[in-house]
Amino acid sequence: MLDKTISDARGKSVTIHAPGTVANMVCGFDVLGLALNEPYDVMTVKLIDESTVVIHNVDSYNLPTDPARNVAGVALLEMIEKLDRKTGFDITIEKRIKPGSGVGSSAASSAGAVVAANHLLGNIFNNDDLVQMAMFGEKLASGVKHADNIAPCIFGGVTLIRSILPLDIISVPSPLLYVTVVHPQIEVRTEDARQILKKQILLKDAIKQWGNIAGLVAGLMKNDYDLISRSLEDVLIEPVRSILIPAFAEVKARCLEAGALGGGISGSGPSIFMLSKDEATALAVENAMKEVYTATGIAYHTYVTTINPRGVKIIE
Repeated sequence: MLDKTISDARGKSVTIHAPGTVANMVCGFDVLGLALNEPYDVMTVKLIDESTVVIHNVDSYNLPTDPARNVAGVALLEMIEKLDRKTGFDITIEKRIKPGSGVGSSAASSAGAVVAANHLLGNIFNNDDLVQMAMFGEKLASGVKHADNIAPCIFGGVTLIRSILPLDIISVPSPLLYVTVVHPQIEVRTEDARQILKKQILLKDAIKQWGNIAGLVAGLMKNDYDLISRSLEDVLIEPVRSILIPAFAEVKARCLEAGALGGGISGSGPSIFMLSKDEATALAVENAMKEVYTATGIAYHTYVTTINPRGVKIIE
């Protein structure tokens, strides 16, 4: 049946939108993430008769076209290994999520590629399978397999990664939340941002962090905005990584003054995200971000969006 599905799909293509994501969600380092409605990458995949991956870039980022050096490529190579038949993929990638932005650029490429390919194959792999494949792209990008960007990109919404080995992903229901993101036009490489983290932490700090993670998940599930706000605190990662992001403390303070529930570093940075209850507050938060970065002279880009409940979107 699989051979017939592949045969019927030869030459056909599918186009998808792969969303940006916010990993960590302040206190949930490597275990929490959410999908954004904007920005997103656009990718088109088609099946070919060779067990290889052919990559075309239609953007200005000059990313590798060698599949072994491209995050989408290594994810698809892993899928080819699992297919164990003469089948490959031709993929065209339009990056609208800037690499190194902190909003899941590598995850969008990795996850988008495997979701599109799986669609052409008749959805023979489940979401957990796709996460496992896409994490090979994250390992290439950062040196570590992690799923806090990959999981929300594929599952949509907010996800909790309880475990990587074995993989255990839980979708977390949440109330309507607006997400404001500012991306200062500098690059912070995920691998570099990981290397500066402390290797040991105090037990009292770990306990506080666990409480915040549990409080954030409970707040999301109970639609309790006050609990969400109180739990958006990071005592482990943010104090270290924030030194890599110009004007971080001022941006955070001004956004809270504007009414944000809270927020912090998106992934490894340099983007900063803030959550709000309503669009008017989210726009006020955006204005605060703009005022800070305009005064610094650093180029920036902002987004005001909402949580994407579906993840990668099939356009056909």
